[in-house]
Amino acid sequence: MSLLKHHLARWIRVAAACAGGSAFLAVSFAASAASCEIVQAASQTSVAKQVGVVKSINGNTLTLTADSGTEIKIQVASNAKMVRVAPGQTDLKSAASIQLSDVHAGDRILVRGQPSSDGKTFVAVGIIAMSRSDVEARHASDREDWQKRGIGGLVSSVEPATGTVTISVIGAGGKKTIAIHTTNATILRRYAPDSVSFDEAKPEPIDQIKPGDQLRTRGTRSADGSEFAAEEIVSGSFRNIAGTISSIDANANSMIVMDLISKKPFAVKITSQSQLRSLPPEIAQRIALRLKGAGATGDHAGSGASGASGQAGAPSGGSPRPEGGPGGNRPGGGQADFQQIVNRMPAATLADFKKDEAVMIVATEGTTTGQATAITVIGGVEPILAATPTGGQAMTLSPWSLGGAPAGAGDTP
Repeated sequence: MSLLKHHLARWIRVAAACAGGSAFLAVSFAASAASCEIVQAASQTSVAKQVGVVKSINGNTLTLTADSGTEIKIQVASNAKMVRVAPGQTDLKSAASIQLSDVHAGDRILVRGQPSSDGKTFVAVGIIAMSRSDVEARHASDREDWQKRGIGGLVSSVEPATGTVTISVIGAGGKKTIAIHTTNATILRRYAPDSVSFDEAKPEPIDQIKPGDQLRTRGTRSADGSEFAAEEIVSGSFRNIAGTISSIDANANSMIVMDLISKKPFAVKITSQSQLRSLPPEIAQRIALRLKGAGATGDHAGSGASGASGQAGAPSGGSPRPEGGPGGNRPGGGQADFQQIVNRMPAATLADFKKDEAVMIVATEGTTTGQATAITVIGGVEPILAATPTGGQAMTLSPWSLGGAPAGAGDTP
């Protein structure tokens, strides 16, 4: 889990405890005097918070790119309390006091203060900051750990009574099942229903994991590889869509895709956190050949869901997003190679995609309105779809390749 958002979220809860009494006395760390100071300056008025990345600084005004994707002008009050924390730090007692001049573009901050009526500006009375370099270093360490000690797959069954989740994974030798064992110490999180941010995964009990979900875990694998002792698990239900673009609305940042399996159209929204890629023809051909060799015509993605667009795609296999979720499966095997290649492709924009182009998409479950939010969109995939005409676990994309600073697997929830 990306610790940056995770710990900033915990600072929010601490601040609420300071302002409102004992509401959060049960948090895992004590509310320090420093955290109380941040909110006491605004305790007499309606206090709100914003979390995001500093885009630019001009005088006492910050331009913040919030996690929601919107840009907000932050006016820093002259008496604002400002501190810097390190990723993983759980107590503000040792947080260093800083000045506005110590904050730089790319830093991640939590801001408390008073928003304007239109929500476009914000007067800050308290700022908690994490430096960009510290976050990147922590992300790199966490990604490496997820890659070394992490696996991912499609959930086959869940036994809450025994704390066991069985997943199926695709590798060079074909499909195999692995029993994931949890304990009371295992961290369990679940992707938010309509979030593209790995960092927004919330704590959930094991009975919320369902067959067909995608799951990633890190921990210790047994000698024969059939069992896995989980230290941390992240799961979620996603849509995997493989089809052709029917239309693109640049103004609304959305597209309609006709799914090749279900023959139904799906509306997909593109956000600033969506990862867009386009495969060169030679790369797509190479992936298609590997998928054929890996038995890509096996189980259909998302058991229990209809079509390649069914909820809950297949397991992931690549390295984590630039700031994103857990890393991928071990090298070797069609899906792992596919996801790793996708992650290395240069970023594309919505303007790079055209009507009637074949795409593969992993998206959120979507809301009651029916529109899903794209996590990853891959173009140039005609050879891949031709190699896997009936879908299959090996051809689906992974949501964990996304990064949004939480991106790292440990620094920003």
